[in-house]
Amino acid sequence: MIFDCDGVLVDSEPLALKVCLELGAELGWPLTEDEVVDRFLGRSERAVARQIAERLGEELAVRWGEEYRARLARVIDAELAEVAGVSEALDALPIPLSCIASSGSHDKMRRTLGRTGLRARFEGRIFSASEVERGKPEPDLFLHAARRMGVPPARCAVVEDSQYGVRAARAAGMRAFGYAGGLTPADWLAGPRTTVFHDMRELPALLGAHA
Repeated sequence: MIFDCDGVLVDSEPLALKVCLELGAELGWPLTEDEVVDRFLGRSERAVARQIAERLGEELAVRWGEEYRARLARVIDAELAEVAGVSEALDALPIPLSCIASSGSHDKMRRTLGRTGLRARFEGRIFSASEVERGKPEPDLFLHAARRMGVPPARCAVVEDSQYGVRAARAAGMRAFGYAGGLTPADWLAGPRTTVFHDMRELPALLGAHA
C-alpha cells in the first residue's frame, strides 16, 4: 500500500493553497484556487519551479520558492492536522506493507509527519520525488517505492488526492484510490483502475472489496 503524504495523510493542501495565492498576488501571477490545484497540486518542487520560471523568470521563481518554504513551514507549525479519519483508517488496514511516496521533500515530510505524529507509522519507508528523475504524473516514484518495498507493481495500491498522482499510479500499473475529500474535484481523479472516495474512513472497506 503506497500513500501520498500531502492531502492524504496530512491536511497540508489548504495551507499550501493559501500561501500560493498570496505569493501569486505579490509576485505578479494572480492565480485562482482552481488554477493552483490544477497546476501545482501533486507536483514536485522542481515541476512547480519550472512553471513559475516560465511565467515570471528564474529570479522570481527562486524568490517564490524561498518564500513558499518559509511561509508554509510557519503555517504548518501553527495549524497542521492529519487528514480527518486517517488514523482510524490506518488502524483498520490489514496490510503488512505500507509506505509513503510523495512529491514533497524529505525535509517537508519530516516536519509534517512529525507535527501530526504519523511519522512513526512509516519510519524507514518514506520516499520522495527527489529520489527519482521524473515526478508525478510519471510512474517513476511509485515504481521506485515498489522496488524498495520488494513488491511487484501489479500487487500495489496507491492512495492519492491529485490528478497527477492517480495518473502516475495508473502508469505504474497499480490500482489507484482517489481521495476526493480535499481540494481536487472527484471528476479530476476518476479514470481506469481508480476508485474515488470522499471519507478516509471508507478506505479499509474499499481495499477489502478490491483485494
